[in-house]
Amino acid sequence: MTSAWVGDLVRLRGVEPEDWEAFHRFDDNTGDMRRADRVHPPRSAAAQREWAQQTAVRKPEDDKMLLAVESLADGVVAGMVTTSEIDHRAGRFMYGVAIGTEHKGRGYATEAVRLLLNFMFGERRFHKCEASVWAFNDASIALHHKLGFTEEGRLREHEFFAGRHHDVVLFGMTAAEFAARHPYPSEI
Repeated sequence: MTSAWVGDLVRLRGVEPEDWEAFHRFDDNTGDMRRADRVHPPRSAAAQREWAQQTAVRKPEDDKMLLAVESLADGVVAGMVTTSEIDHRAGRFMYGVAIGTEHKGRGYATEAVRLLLNFMFGERRFHKCEASVWAFNDASIALHHKLGFTEEGRLREHEFFAGRHHDVVLFGMTAAEFAARHPYPSEI
């Protein structure tokens, strides 16, 4: 059996209630969270369990997703991918990816994004994917170039955290650009 959600390194899947511990560890690393603009006050284990439980049973809404990135090597949650800012009229969406520190450098983000874009472009008929990256996040900028995204602009001193304003780099990729670089699976 093949699955559109499984690659060579990772599987994208829904969040399960027992995933709360992995997400709790991710949240504790504020250095990583700053790169993703998600620093928030510490959550209790009970609050993290409640979030995972609610996320696990939330019904899909308008192509907005939050999926766990599970490592096939050891079956642990390595991070997450999300879709947001869905615009069906124009055929656009934004996405985000976050991989926990202990799982970085293994190709998980690259494969997770490819799996997500295969679905959004190949099954949901979206025309364009957009992403925004902190200008100082060299690893994420390199990931987007590697995947074939085009740098479309820069919002100067656009977001504030860690005591100062930071630039945001905007990326975009069309379905045709993605298909040319990452052909759809041939087993169809």
